Amino acid sequence: MGKLVVLKFGEGSFEQGFAVTLQIGEEHERATTEITGKLPSFPEMPLYYSHWQSSYRQIGNRYRLHADQMQVTNVSMIQDCENTSHILRARFNTWLRAEEFRPLREKWLERLSSTEEVRVILQTENSQLQLLPWHLWDLLERYPKAEIALSSPSYDRIHKPRTLNPLVNILAIVGNSHGIDTQADQALLQQCRNADVSFLVEPQRKELTDHLWGKNWDILFFAGHSSSHGNGESGRIYLNKTDSLSIGELKYALKKAIENGLQLAIFNSCDGLGLARELADLQIPQIIVMREPVPDLVAKEFLKYFLQGFAGGESLYQSVRQARERLQGLEDRFPCATWLPMICQNPAQIPPTWDELRSAKTEEPPPNLTLSTRRRFQRTLLSSLAITALVCGVRLLGFVETLEIQAFDLMMRSRPAEGLDPRLLVITIDDDDLAIQRQNNESLIGASISEKSLNKLLVKLNQYQPRAIGLDIYRDFKAKQPDLITRLQQTQNLVGICKGSDGTVNIKGIKPPPEIPTGNLGFSDFIHDRDGVIRRHLLFMNQEATSLCAAPFAFSLQLASLYLRPSGIQPKFTPEGNLQLDKTIFPNLKSRTGGYQNIDANGGQILLNYRSSKQIAEQVKLTQFLSSSAVNPNAIKDKIVLIGVVAKGDSPDTWPTPYGAPLDEQMPGVLVQAHMISQILAAVQDGRPLLRVWSLWIEVVWIWGWSLVGGVLAWRKLSLPWLVLAVSITSGVLYIVCFGLLIWGAWVPFVPSALSLVVTVGLMSIYNNSKTKVRVASGE
Repeated sequence: MGKLVVLKFGEGSFEQGFAVTLQIGEEHERATTEITGKLPSFPEMPLYYSHWQSSYRQIGNRYRLHADQMQVTNVSMIQDCENTSHILRARFNTWLRAEEFRPLREKWLERLSSTEEVRVILQTENSQLQLLPWHLWDLLERYPKAEIALSSPSYDRIHKPRTLNPLVNILAIVGNSHGIDTQADQALLQQCRNADVSFLVEPQRKELTDHLWGKNWDILFFAGHSSSHGNGESGRIYLNKTDSLSIGELKYALKKAIENGLQLAIFNSCDGLGLARELADLQIPQIIVMREPVPDLVAKEFLKYFLQGFAGGESLYQSVRQARERLQGLEDRFPCATWLPMICQNPAQIPPTWDELRSAKTEEPPPNLTLSTRRRFQRTLLSSLAITALVCGVRLLGFVETLEIQAFDLMMRSRPAEGLDPRLLVITIDDDDLAIQRQNNESLIGASISEKSLNKLLVKLNQYQPRAIGLDIYRDFKAKQPDLITRLQQTQNLVGICKGSDGTVNIKGIKPPPEIPTGNLGFSDFIHDRDGVIRRHLLFMNQEATSLCAAPFAFSLQLASLYLRPSGIQPKFTPEGNLQLDKTIFPNLKSRTGGYQNIDANGGQILLNYRSSKQIAEQVKLTQFLSSSAVNPNAIKDKIVLIGVVAKGDSPDTWPTPYGAPLDEQMPGVLVQAHMISQILAAVQDGRPLLRVWSLWIEVVWIWGWSLVGGVLAWRKLSLPWLVLAVSITSGVLYIVCFGLLIWGAWVPFVPSALSLVVTVGLMSIYNNSKTKVRVASGE
């Protein structure tokens, strides 16, 4: 059992001195020793304190004062504060070693052992005496288990018996938090064992009053801005951005709360002595306040250390002393941080322990909060690993492939515009062009452009020296006009198309134009996904032995190669079988790539990084081009000219893309080819990123990381609305990160990461709630 020491200061002043009575006894018993003495006059003492107080308050340090009163820290101010604190401490202890006070000092040393837990209560009405740093008394520092509290000489016992709650009921008021971080305070309170915490965030006056009347509270907690007025005789708390209250304005609600068993008020805010004096008049048992403006970080660290000790089984006084002394680690940035926390005590009340605040049905050893935190971290780690394994397993089975592809399409459509590719010109054949050819009695049998128009087009194009011409029109028959036959045979920069066969689905393929040399042919085959959308680019493949099309390279690659040839760039292959153009390597897709699971990855396939623009390149209609007498040579010279069909009436050549899958939104095949050519040229010449994916293990770690984030959110034990908001914001951040990476060429898992995040939050929140209900049911 510990000792109780009471120092009673009678009437007096620093000019006249003070009469002092020392009482020593066992806790819960009457004092067995009493002795009187005196402290001599020391008129300069309030001045020393005032000097220190002034230098301390000039520092600023993001205090939890009213927001308008915060200042900026200055290094010289910190040094000045430390100097004045040393002077104050020296003068204070010199005064307490006065000869008149010596008998009390010797009686203290005689009756108290340094190994005992000692609770010291200093009773005085003198506000200047209360302000002095009594914790620095050299006598008190000899007793490592001693802590001092302030008290008024006038007090009364609360006679109404307390009704114990199954859990420690905490009413946490989060007032105006402008400029400070009160989220940490809330998180620390939520981690307390066997506690039911109710938060009022920036409440209105009536809301606060109703809560004080409505429940049996054990602890009242306030975080936010506060201040003292009238030389420490009164104080105010700032509830929200517009309202502030004095204790007197909450008098009746607080009296009711004290009658119903309120044991402890904690004001983790600035300059709280005025609050404590008013609360003491209401006979509240225990109060913890800050004697001066408190820096935000100091307030948070004190609360953390105090709750670790108090909820961990330490006595109230020991918890405060240990938490206060641990603040010394911050005094290089926040001088005198250990001076700030103070206890104000009603001497008629005995401070309860944490477990005595509630009706525990079974005795249990006080848990170690550090161990509890470690266990929760381990649980979060293991849970996230298990959920990540589950999500990755579901992903590998292909169950989320559709969702991943849809998210990919959404991001592709959302990218910023890149503008037209200046290397390309597309000559389109639409329904009007077809109609005009028929009106001119030009034969369109087997093609979308007559031999007459094609010959005229090639003649006109060659006048302006394009670097390559791509005829994206099937001509699996011999030409009849001699001029066209010669033109097709002798146009060295003309590339034609054919279509490869596929025996697995009984596709015979389409033969190439017989007049175009074999080296100038490219296959037009597209690789589409299960939903029919083109998201992959086939660069080369081995044709079947019976294929009507023997071209090994894609139409797009053939045209890009012709364009790059004057720069000395020729296609070649790496030892791994990947296509290389100059320094750019086009890595082949594998059967499991990014969101794809078990796709047919035969041939040289890459992801198609569509050029993000409403129009891939400048376009001109066939009839318009042939009939125009004035043509801009710069629009054709040294460019790739594509010729293809965009008509929607006669057997339309359109394909679903990420930009639209319905028939009226599909992209003509010639424009898909343009995107493919643009992708190759932009990667080689402009350094535009190809779409790549991470390795499987990096993707797993990425998904696990977001699962861990979900575990941390569940760990915070937020209320459902706040949890939903936190998950929504986090998912939004995840989407933005994935979208940004896609713009830079990396397709990273969004859907699996979001899924692991949400599942982890959901399952761990359900686990936490069920565990809390079990504890309540068992009376823990």
